[in-house]
Amino acid sequence: MKNEVQGLAERLLGGNVALDEAVGILERSMIEGALALHRGNQSAASKQLGIHRNTLQRKLAGYGVDHGRPRRKPAAKAVRGRSRRKGVA
Repeated sequence: MKNEVQGLAERLLGGNVALDEAVGILERSMIEGALALHRGNQSAASKQLGIHRNTLQRKLAGYGVDHGRPRRKPAAKAVRGRSRRKGVA
């Protein structure tokens, strides 16, 4: 693994890729890989990555990565009549 990382670092340096850009490439790749591995489950992906789920969601928004599963709309609240408390003055 160490040799693979060193080889990657050499290729990035040879391609004149700045450090912050290289970190972004690696981070995005790991996020996409973790989400794919866990079939879009953000909680499981964030645990594997060692980051909080909110941090993962912020990074997904920053990279413009598809969030995996489509979000469900919240259930509509049922309209109920006002309840009155009896015996209260």
